[in-house]
Amino acid sequence: MTTLEQAIGHSQHHSSLNRLLNAQVFWVFLAAVLACVALSLMTDSFATQRNLFNVTRNFAFVGLIAIGMTTVIASGGIDLSVGSTVVLAAMVISVLMAAGNPFWLSALLALAAAAAVGLLNGALIAYVGMPPFVVTLGMLSAARSLAMVLSDNKMIWEFGPDHDVLLWLGGGSTLGLPHPIYALGLLTIVMSVVFRWTRWGQYVFAIGGNEQAATLTGIPVKRIKVSIYMFSALTAGVAGILMAGWLGSVTTNLGQAMELTVIAAAVIGGANLAGGEGTALGAVIGALLIEVIRNSLILLGISTFWQGMFIGSFIIIAVAFDRIRNLRTLD
Repeated sequence: MTTLEQAIGHSQHHSSLNRLLNAQVFWVFLAAVLACVALSLMTDSFATQRNLFNVTRNFAFVGLIAIGMTTVIASGGIDLSVGSTVVLAAMVISVLMAAGNPFWLSALLALAAAAAVGLLNGALIAYVGMPPFVVTLGMLSAARSLAMVLSDNKMIWEFGPDHDVLLWLGGGSTLGLPHPIYALGLLTIVMSVVFRWTRWGQYVFAIGGNEQAATLTGIPVKRIKVSIYMFSALTAGVAGILMAGWLGSVTTNLGQAMELTVIAAAVIGGANLAGGEGTALGAVIGALLIEVIRNSLILLGISTFWQGMFIGSFIIIAVAFDRIRNLRTLD
């Protein structure tokens, strides 16, 4: 190998190392690993099989929705209705299955209800020109109210003939791993490919980077925006179905305040609130870190009242680091 080839190889290695060290998702992952190691040393209960199983299952629900939220944020928007979409989908499948309908039909209709929420959000934002914050905030209330109407604000815990199917899907495990983690893994792989290699994924980031420029280049911005909000709602719908099976019952407070946790996971994982940035893997790692922190507060005996403080602080810190990184790039 010549001296020139060695210099080029060294330069490429140095460049790859710099990209890794500058990636927010790397530091978030490192923080999650260090937190797990620290908790394993500080407590006797964190590294137990039961607790790790619960952590894995719990962060899978947040991770699923965080991937949808990352897509919305990367396009320059926000979706505050995901928690209400979770309970709406869970309530639709519960009511339909309790009435004797099969699981597959009830699940399809639950996903259709979730998609309808996303369709309405996207249409009002893209075609009417209403701000995403206002539209999704209104839908937060409307979708949860609809779930209350469907259930008459009562708990549903009997799911008809296919009761065991729903419980197995959301609360069961295969090869020692909870089923929701398989759904999360599949969605992460698919969306990582979609974001990087498909035209739709490129359009999402183009719209978030500069919507006016995207329009001028011929990107169907309005249609893409509608599809983005439908995708976000569908991820919430899938999570709602799985959560219904995990809990074995559904109440109208399911998914309440989940919006904050999901947005936190997306932002901590590298999604830029100004749009144009975000990864599926980052959303998953952000969800993992939040769940590890939440679990650590419980194991260390810290009041659950402080959980919101920690999550809110992590959002602020993540955004602050992102701003600093952007300023350095501009300099």
